Amino acid sequence: MTEQRHAELGLHLANEGEDQSELLKRREIARRTRIAAIVVLVLLGLGAGRTLVSRYASAKALKTGTEERAVQYVQTALPKAGGSQLLALPGTLQGYVQAPIAARANGYLKRWTKDIGSRVEKGELLAEIETPEIDQQLTQAIAAREQAASSLALARSTVERWEGLRKKDVVSQQELDERRSAVTQGSANVAAADANVQRLRQLEAFKRVVAPFAGIITRRNVDVGDLIEGSRPLFLLSQTDPLRVYVNVPQSYASLVKPGQEVVVTQAELRGQAFKGEVARTSGSIDASTRTMQVEVSLPNRDGVLLPGAYVNVSLPLKGGQALLAPSNALLFRGEGTRVAVVDKAGRVALRPVSLGRYFGPTVEVLDGIGSGDRLVLNPSDSIASGDLVALAPAPASGDTAEAKR
Repeated sequence: MTEQRHAELGLHLANEGEDQSELLKRREIARRTRIAAIVVLVLLGLGAGRTLVSRYASAKALKTGTEERAVQYVQTALPKAGGSQLLALPGTLQGYVQAPIAARANGYLKRWTKDIGSRVEKGELLAEIETPEIDQQLTQAIAAREQAASSLALARSTVERWEGLRKKDVVSQQELDERRSAVTQGSANVAAADANVQRLRQLEAFKRVVAPFAGIITRRNVDVGDLIEGSRPLFLLSQTDPLRVYVNVPQSYASLVKPGQEVVVTQAELRGQAFKGEVARTSGSIDASTRTMQVEVSLPNRDGVLLPGAYVNVSLPLKGGQALLAPSNALLFRGEGTRVAVVDKAGRVALRPVSLGRYFGPTVEVLDGIGSGDRLVLNPSDSIASGDLVALAPAPASGDTAEAKR
C-alpha cells in the first residue's frame, strides 16, 4: 500500500472520530434541551394549575360572598301587652252645685250684703229688694179678704133668721136654700181671698234674697237701685267643696272607665301638687257627633285651693285592654295605608295592615292587625315586600350596645 493510500486511510479514520465526537455532543445538547423543555412544561403546568386553583377559589369566594350579601338580615321584636294605661284628658273645674240666684219679686234693689268671693251659709241674706207694687197688692188683697169675710158673716146671720122663719112656715124652702147658697159662696170668696193674701205674702218674702246652699259668690250682677224684673240673675253661687270635672273619654277607652275609679287632677299653675278624685258617674252612652263618652269626676276641695272655672288635666289610670304595643320603628307608611312587616318561621315576610291607637313615642298602640306572637321587622327598608326571604340578624352584644350608645 502506498503512502498516499495510507494517508488517505489515516485522514478518513481521523474524520470518522471527529464525526462521532460531534454526534455525541449533539446528542448531549438534545438531551439537555429535552430536559429543559420538560422542566419548562412542568413549570408551565404548575403555573397553569396554580392559576386555575386560584381562579376557582376566587370564584367560590365570590359566589359565597354574593350569596351572603344577597341574604337580607333583619332585626325583629315581639309586640307587648298594653298593661295599665294612663289616659290624660283636659277638663274644666265646676262647682258641685252652681246656680244663678234670681229674685222672684220685681222691684228695686235696696241693698246687697255679699260680694264676689264671699263665703255664705245656707239661708244667709244676700240682698233686699223694695217692692212697692207688691206691698200695695198685698194691702188690697187684705182689704178684699176683709170685705169677703164681712159678706160671709152677713150671709150666715141671714140664714139663721130665715131658718127660724121657715120653721114658722113664713118663707118657702126655695128662699131658704138661696140664702144657704149665699153662705157657701161667701165661704168660697173668703177662701179665695185668703189664698191671694197668702200668695202675695210669700211673694213679698222674696224681697229677701237668701242663699239656697252653702258656697261662694263668684259673680254679682246688680248694684243698689237697679230695677229687678224677670229672671235676671243677681248672683252666681257655687259650691266649691267638692268640685266637679267633666271630661270626654274617646270611644276606644269608654268601656275601661267605671264609677269609683281614682283619678289624679293637676293644674299647670300649681306645680308639684296633685289632687285625687274619683269617677262619680258616666253618661253610659257614646255621643254620636264626637264619639266620646262624658265622665263626671268628683274632686274634694276642702282647702279651697282649686277654683271653679280653672283649666286642669285629668289623668285616668286604665286597665290594659286588647290593644298591643309595637315599636314605632316597625311601622311602614305607604300609599295604601299603615303596614308592618311580619316574619314567619320560614323567614318569609308578610306585610299586614294595622289600625293604630295612641302614640307613646318609642311605642305605638296597635288596635288590630297583629298578634302577640308575631315577629315585627324593625327599621324595614322601603323596598321590602311580601314574600321576601330574610334572615334574623344576631342580637348585638351588650358591649357593642353600650359602645353604640356612647
